[in-house]
Amino acid sequence: MKPIKTAVASFGLSGQVFHAPFLDLHPGFDLVAIGERSKDLVRQRYPDVVRPASFEELISIREVELVVVNTPDVTHYDYCRMALLSDKHVVVEKPFVFTVTEAEELTALARKRNRLLTVYQNRRFDGDFRTVKQIRDSGRLGRIVEFESDFQRYRNFVVEGTWKERVDRRVGMTYNLGSHSLDQALVLFGMPEGLWATVDILRDGGCVDDYFHIVLLYPRLKVTLRAGYLMREQGPRFTLHGTAGSYMVYGIDPQEEELKAGALPGGEGWGSVPESQWGILNTDAGRTRYPTLAGDYRLYYDGIYRTLRGGDAPEVSHSQMTDLVRLLEACFESSETGRTVRF
Repeated sequence: MKPIKTAVASFGLSGQVFHAPFLDLHPGFDLVAIGERSKDLVRQRYPDVVRPASFEELISIREVELVVVNTPDVTHYDYCRMALLSDKHVVVEKPFVFTVTEAEELTALARKRNRLLTVYQNRRFDGDFRTVKQIRDSGRLGRIVEFESDFQRYRNFVVEGTWKERVDRRVGMTYNLGSHSLDQALVLFGMPEGLWATVDILRDGGCVDDYFHIVLLYPRLKVTLRAGYLMREQGPRFTLHGTAGSYMVYGIDPQEEELKAGALPGGEGWGSVPESQWGILNTDAGRTRYPTLAGDYRLYYDGIYRTLRGGDAPEVSHSQMTDLVRLLEACFESSETGRTVRF
């Protein structure tokens, strides 16, 4: 089957790290265009691709089948709509959009135009999360009663002049990292019955939220999601408790840092961590290190290829995309009112 001719909308961090390298190396895709307005980075790394200076120019390229919308978050709704109306398939970076109304409008438009619209949820393919899912599915812990997820970072300063630090809650940590945490919870447990959250600005001089603590309510199951920029001494990344045991893992999936350092996906040991960083599984059979599965973001675009060329259902469904936006809106409602939001 012929490769999918693909355009990446911008060549910032996500374009350079999470999209272009994977699309360029994947035999099922033909990277034909990357949007770039002023810098000359694209030509240095991908000299054969077209470099449209605007999104309008990019979606006007007739041969392009798939557009990756990885532009600033506030542009996602407009650019997804424009691409769909140009009969392009769309992969959009998280957060998808900012309101359920926007999510429902775009998913309805995609169905009407018979085009793929899905969100880039690469952290479904983090090694530690894949391992959590494997352990959950294995039944080794019995009935799961508690799950905790922590994104712990230390950046006690504010980077001025970037779109991610302006006064707009849509570009803060909750919509950014919360999109990953909530998506992982949806994958593991589905839509909760309710949600309680606190969202705050803790750094001196901060303009956008840089901390969240979210509690998702399920029958006989407690799910806690937390992230912050003032966590120098870090605790577990994931904790899973069940009626027959527990699992705990520290650290963070290595793929992002490897990609930032210039590594290409798929090299020897890609996405793996040493045994010293494996998590701990504690059951009646004993307490032991449990092998962490290798992370592999290539699996995301493998799925996109199977969807567009083989007819498989997309990895990230419209209902999951819309439910995630519903949860994000509820986080701010709960934080502002101090009340639990029920679904």
